[in-house]
Formats: sequence, structure tokens, C-alpha cells
Amino acid sequence: MYPDAMETRSVTVSLGPSDFPTMIEARNHVVRSDEPADKGGTDTGLEPMELLLGSLGACTAITLRMYTRRKGWALERVHVDAAFDEQQGTRLIHVTVRCEGELDVDQRARLLQIANACPVHKLLTTGAMVDTRLV
Repeated sequence: MYPDAMETRSVTVSLGPSDFPTMIEARNHVVRSDEPADKGGTDTGLEPMELLLGSLGACTAITLRMYTRRKGWALERVHVDAAFDEQQGTRLIHVTVRCEGELDVDQRARLLQIANACPVHKLLTTGAMVDTRLV
């Protein structure tokens, strides 16, 4: 682990001898990633880019829930669809957020602002530095 790394924000990824199933471990949880069969994988988990989209969607939904709970707003459900743009590829992500509950126009406008301020959204839009080392 690198200096100053937050232990609660780290994952370990393991790839065995076969192509391409990986096990992603964080805290007490395990998530599987793989490539689809047409790319040589065994399709036993989400592709890495699907995991990225899922992280953005999950962070958006969780952030909205946290905010509305703090405000006492009547948010019943959040549905987030995230997809890469067909022409732009991984350079543009389209996110659609649907909030269910008795929310007025002003509350919905505020929720859009909050959705765009979730930590994963901020990271993706401002960029991150990645320091990779082979040990």
C-alpha cells in the first residue's frame, strides 16, 4: 500500500491463471469482473468499464439519498442509468437520474445539482492522478 492511502478506500484485485476472471476485494466484500465471451472472457462478471459506470451510478444514488434524508425530503427511490456515448465512446458518459417521491420542481432542480456533485462524478470530471508501480 502506498503512503497516505486510506485503508478504507483500497481494493485488491486478483487474476488467476485463466483469462480473464478477476476477484475484487474490499473490506469484507468480493466482486467479480471479467470480459464477455466475444472478447475471450468467460462472462462471469461485469467488464471493468461497466464497473466504472456502476460506481458512478451507485455514488449518485447514495449521495441523493444522503442529501434527501438530511433535508427530510420524500425521496422514495432513485434509478440511475449510466452509459458511454455511442459516438464519443469513453470520453462522454450520459447519466439519467429518475427520482421517485413527492418532490417539487425546486427540490428536483437541487437534486440534479447534488447528483453532479457526488464524489465519483467529481473524480471523473476533474481527473485523478494514478501512480502505478510494478513490485
